[in-house]
Amino acid sequence: MKLASYRYGGRMSYGTVTDDGIVDLGRRLPQYPSLFEVLRAGALGAAKAVAEGAGPDVALADVELQPPVTAPGKIICVGVNYANRNAEYQDNTDEAKYPSLFYRSTHSFVGAEAPLVRPPESEQLDYEGEIVLVIGRQGRRIPKDQALDYVAGYTLANEGTIRDWLRHAKFNVTQGKNFDNTGSVGPWMVTNDAIDPARPLHLTTRVNGEIRQDDTTASIIFDFSYLLNYISTFMTLDPGDLILTGTPTGAGARFDPPRWLKPGDVVEVEVPEIGLLRNTVIDETR
Repeated sequence: MKLASYRYGGRMSYGTVTDDGIVDLGRRLPQYPSLFEVLRAGALGAAKAVAEGAGPDVALADVELQPPVTAPGKIICVGVNYANRNAEYQDNTDEAKYPSLFYRSTHSFVGAEAPLVRPPESEQLDYEGEIVLVIGRQGRRIPKDQALDYVAGYTLANEGTIRDWLRHAKFNVTQGKNFDNTGSVGPWMVTNDAIDPARPLHLTTRVNGEIRQDDTTASIIFDFSYLLNYISTFMTLDPGDLILTGTPTGAGARFDPPRWLKPGDVVEVEVPEIGLLRNTVIDETR
């Protein structure tokens, strides 16, 4: 099942995406006004039951897609999680024993087809295609052999980055990762019953049709189960939380010379089992 959050006719809602359009679940399930509320209530089964046999209420092309979970409690990002990233960064140290983690804010992400905004402070807007885990159950110290049971579904992200703001401080990357509207999440969430994470997922990032990143989750250093186990060791994971699982080699910063995103560029992040996340770049107007 594909679940999207969207704006239509001045109203926010969510629903299931079919070949013919979107079944409006916000109208059919008023007790759950958002997908976040569905996740928090553990009501994906109810959403599926209501959607079965229902006809679409609106065409996909007519809505303004939002990030699937519009107000996640936590957005946790994993850095350098694909093999060969150390070499790409020209880092001669051994691979890390534990994941590198950082936070992003909700304001740093837009939905599919919405513009990515290059700020006036820098021209170094970069792309990072990623697979995102959407948490469906609260958990602390989650065992690895049960970890994927805590995943409600999967979506995609372009974890857009302002590169020259990553090192403004000595020990963090927060500034360069949190400029408003520089990344995207979407186009929808595919529920976990439709994905077999034991089979490698093929992730591709394209800029103006040119393949820049092309790898599978077979190259991930810290797999999904490990990430859930590790992160939940020190914090409680809640329904609706997002975990961005890392990006393959091929970001624009690693070309010589670097290839930054510029207005008019079209960035596409795709995993066939999940969907296609597409955005165009614009300059911020002030």
